[in-house]
Amino acid sequence: MEEHLIEDGKYRYIEKGEGTPMIILHGLMGGLSNFQGVSEYFPPKGYQVLIPELPIYDMPLLKTTVKNFATFLEGFIEHKGLKDVILLGNSLGGHIGLLHTKMFPEMVKALVITGSSGLYESAMGDGYPKRGDYEFIKKKAEDVFYDPKVATKEIVDEVFATVNDRMKLVKTLAIAKSAIRHNMSKDLPHMNTPTCIIWGENDTVTPPNVAKEFHELLPDSDLYWIEKCGHAPMMEHPNDFNRILEAWLEKRGF
Repeated sequence: MEEHLIEDGKYRYIEKGEGTPMIILHGLMGGLSNFQGVSEYFPPKGYQVLIPELPIYDMPLLKTTVKNFATFLEGFIEHKGLKDVILLGNSLGGHIGLLHTKMFPEMVKALVITGSSGLYESAMGDGYPKRGDYEFIKKKAEDVFYDPKVATKEIVDEVFATVNDRMKLVKTLAIAKSAIRHNMSKDLPHMNTPTCIIWGENDTVTPPNVAKEFHELLPDSDLYWIEKCGHAPMMEHPNDFNRILEAWLEKRGF
């Protein structure tokens, strides 16, 4: 994801295309929610796709919370002078998108969540993460996907490096606690932003019942399933993901 990374003040981001702004929010480990398929597909179709690097491991420990990431996102949107944005988030990124939409509803035209945390306590994985043991980390990374081959050596190495960095590990656990504190179940019924929920039928991190609950609680949401698919549909099945999202955006006139 290192392509054309723009450094602009405190923000680092990828930007492609012109048109309706679509901001992509990655999860805890960038490699585990790579949106390359999406960021290549939508710019030619009249979307300005932006992928900000979220300061997941750059905030002071006490500020390492979902709420502060949502506030950071709002700062980025204002810095870029954007309005009526479409937010698209995977895993923790989905949770940041949901909380941002709750806090700044007037800024967000539509929300797209996939494998999102925000409802389900163990969305960060159980007994996770064990330091030092490469095979254990490899298995954990493979479990994120339906097809373990999607967890390339590059991805496993990134996860391994993260959990073996003591500060990153401490922050990962702080985020997990913050995600539980920011459970959205009471907020969702009051959030009227149109929401597209795209979920892997075989997601073991945030199981399918989580998607159903999001759908039941969010007043204006549509739910779509991708089969033979785990926690990161836009990585495992980018073509299906793009097709579903494009059809939804068209249907909603976005």
